[in-house]
Amino acid sequence: MVQLQAMKPTETVSLAENLERVRARMQAAQRRAGRTGEVTLVAVTKTVPGERIAEAYRAGVRDFGESRVQEFEEKCRQLVLPSAVWHLVGHLQSNKARRAAELFSCIDSLDSLRLAEKLSAAASAAERRLAVLIQVDLGEEATRFGVPPDELLTLVEQVAALEGLSVRGLMTIPPYLEPAERARPFFRRLRELAEELSRRQIPGVEMAELSMGMSHDFEVAIEEGATHVRLGTALFGERPDG
Repeated sequence: MVQLQAMKPTETVSLAENLERVRARMQAAQRRAGRTGEVTLVAVTKTVPGERIAEAYRAGVRDFGESRVQEFEEKCRQLVLPSAVWHLVGHLQSNKARRAAELFSCIDSLDSLRLAEKLSAAASAAERRLAVLIQVDLGEEATRFGVPPDELLTLVEQVAALEGLSVRGLMTIPPYLEPAERARPFFRRLRELAEELSRRQIPGVEMAELSMGMSHDFEVAIEEGATHVRLGTALFGERPDG
């Protein structure tokens, strides 16, 4: 098991300083937008070893995002982080839905009815209710996953009718754009879609969460209403994608 205290002081200071800087930038973005309330930092730990995850936990991070079920399954055997909340933020294949429903607290990348049905069956069998976010494809990129905006309402209504799932909001991954300001229309559109769904008052649907913004554009996302930002590089530095 990874021991939280078994970290080199220099490593702890480095990550802690990154975290402090990120939180300061998050708070500044909230002030610019006149927003109050908490924005959740989800530390994206794809390819990050267990020791570094434990270091982040000790520094105060509680929400973590993994992209691959198998990778997280291997890590969680080593980690004892009692109050950690684990988000699946990567694309989920339906044949891994059962295991994902057992391992994760939230599925932040739900994008099809077939996957929702698999997750619903797994969550119901485990006698639990699984929080999900619907991933929306706003960039119309062939390499991106997500439901198109014109199909979102239908999917939300279908998912809300399933047992074992709780629709908590939306997620998007816009194209990588520089400067980050160019991503603003995508974040604004996701907020507008969530507002439209909220007005419909669909039973079992609560548009409480907007997961949008990554290391290069999270400040713009917060200004447009993000409640969750997914940060990897800003905390852990550059990592291989492997």
